Amino acid sequence: MYQPAHKRFEVADAAAVIAELSRVVPATLVTHGPDGFRASILPMLFDAEEGPAGILRGHLARGNPQWREIEAVIADGRAATALAIFQGPDAYVSPAWYEEKRLTGKVVPTWNYVTVQVQGGITTIHDPTWLVPHVARLVDRHERGRSEPWALADAPEDYVGSQARAIVGLELRIERLEAKAKLSQNRSAADIDGAIEGLSTGSPREQDVAAAMRLHRDAAGTNGPEG
Repeated sequence: MYQPAHKRFEVADAAAVIAELSRVVPATLVTHGPDGFRASILPMLFDAEEGPAGILRGHLARGNPQWREIEAVIADGRAATALAIFQGPDAYVSPAWYEEKRLTGKVVPTWNYVTVQVQGGITTIHDPTWLVPHVARLVDRHERGRSEPWALADAPEDYVGSQARAIVGLELRIERLEAKAKLSQNRSAADIDGAIEGLSTGSPREQDVAAAMRLHRDAAGTNGPEG
């Protein structure tokens, strides 16, 4: 992941960011197989305590060729690797919101965002005794907090079993974990305040970026190149 030399966008505790994002957004899982690159969007569970840097767990539909391509790489005697990307809030930032526009006019648009990239070895799992509890955990994570949460046990057991046979599990053992929060930390305090004000009146996505910027406001430094 590109990180500008000023390092203001780097996140020291990347594990905390992926733990937060993986609860609310899916991953984009990218692999490279015999037919080139393949990407799928899927929810994943992050288990921080397993392995040196943690493990991501998810599943693909059996009809998705990506899992077969992963197994083809392994069958060829090579290690299968993957890149998982979790995208947090992001939004366009207008230079019209900057104090610098009024002072010098020397401003340009940019895009603010929070993202995590994970790389590591990946394996497939076909065992229903792994798949069913995995799906139950995913369901519980997303149903928790609802007034009438649905549970996997609410479905007939034979139906759950048939659905488990229609998916393939994945385990990505994390070898590299990077997070980036590009939230105008390289702008002046006045420019940051102006961008927050502008974003706060926008769409829900823009408001999420404004909220993230408020949390990072104390980290703002001197001006630098956009990243």
